[in-house]
Amino acid sequence: MSKQTALITGATSGIGYELATIHAQNKFNLVLVARNASRLLVVKKELESTFGIEVLTFPCDLSQPENIKKLTDFTDKQLFRIDHLVNNAGIGVFGKLWVTNLDDHLKLIQLNVNALVSLTHHYSEKMVNNGTGKVLNVASTAAFMPGPFMSTYFASKAFVLSFGEAVHSELDGTGVTVTTLCPGPTETGFEAAASGMKKSGLFTKSKVASPYEVAKDGYDTMMKGKSLVISGWVNKFNAFSIRLSPRNMVTAITKSIMKPMD
Repeated sequence: MSKQTALITGATSGIGYELATIHAQNKFNLVLVARNASRLLVVKKELESTFGIEVLTFPCDLSQPENIKKLTDFTDKQLFRIDHLVNNAGIGVFGKLWVTNLDDHLKLIQLNVNALVSLTHHYSEKMVNNGTGKVLNVASTAAFMPGPFMSTYFASKAFVLSFGEAVHSELDGTGVTVTTLCPGPTETGFEAAASGMKKSGLFTKSKVASPYEVAKDGYDTMMKGKSLVISGWVNKFNAFSIRLSPRNMVTAITKSIMKPMD
């Protein structure tokens, strides 16, 4: 691989797929990571034939800790460097904490938090040594508030936001940046995967964005080296308003939105 290379997790659908496509349009070679091996091959063939780039695939489930090292070992053995890291893979668990399965929550934390930190640590070190590189971490507007019925998901995204802004500051002057992307409700298939979430008020009452517009906001902001982008003006307004509102009121409003609809 002679061009710049982007590694993108959760790359076969939604925001991850659109970020892969945008990178391909800009002539980045790609390392695409997702659980679905057959879908990865479809995306690989599509992007290679359309944009004339090279795509490597690495099918794995990053909620399994051992797969993180397998991924980093795989890329380290290749004769190229990772110029962009996109941590997009994530899952949600919908429902009251004590009713839902504990293992599902722990798997969520492993993927949404531990895998993201591990990959950011591994590749940012290499980027600093090279004097250049960009990381894009996909969080959510959920990062700005507590989330009844999705408590661990909202908390994980709050971690991603705080972590990303802190590391971006630490990297000042190195040539490396970390950008945190905070979309609102987006039509990605994520809501179907989080059992019951599609029936919540979040998707029945809110305007749902397209994954392309969210991905474009994230890519453009990452390329500018900025630390944060909240996709959509309504989401920007809401995030600002939340910071000025009492926490108990924000929690109550979020609960009313997230509550399953009959």
